[in-house]
Amino acid sequence: MKHKHHRRSDCPINFALEVLGDPWSLLIIRDIVYFGKKTYTEFLASEEGIATNILASRLAHLEQQGILLKRPHPTNERKEMYALTEKGLDLIPLLVEMANWSAEHDPQTGAPPDWIALMKAKREQMLPLIRETVQQGRAVFAGPDSLVSQLQ
Repeated sequence: MKHKHHRRSDCPINFALEVLGDPWSLLIIRDIVYFGKKTYTEFLASEEGIATNILASRLAHLEQQGILLKRPHPTNERKEMYALTEKGLDLIPLLVEMANWSAEHDPQTGAPPDWIALMKAKREQMLPLIRETVQQGRAVFAGPDSLVSQLQ
């Protein structure tokens, strides 16, 4: 009897990471870029179900590696917020390529087809827009001032 692998989600980034290696670090970065997540609690709520100890470890590692910057939350002193550094922002093209690859090869992808088509057709124009959006603390898909909402 063949063992069936249980997928964490249908996200194109998750698919690529399950094929290529450990998913957690790039999924945290994905959550910042695409969904505007900034706090431990927000990352913990992601559909892949990261364990608390793994999340804490990955956040600390990404900060230590200069990918994330941790700062106090402006309205709640018990919370901390995470943002991508310049080094972390440099991973955006990798995320885009992983999403494109996954959308093409994963029949169960959760990637929006219109977004993937736009990224394939106008990659060079879109990458700086994504970077600028994230630098401003916004996200590609989430929030009223998301990049997608501004493109419509």
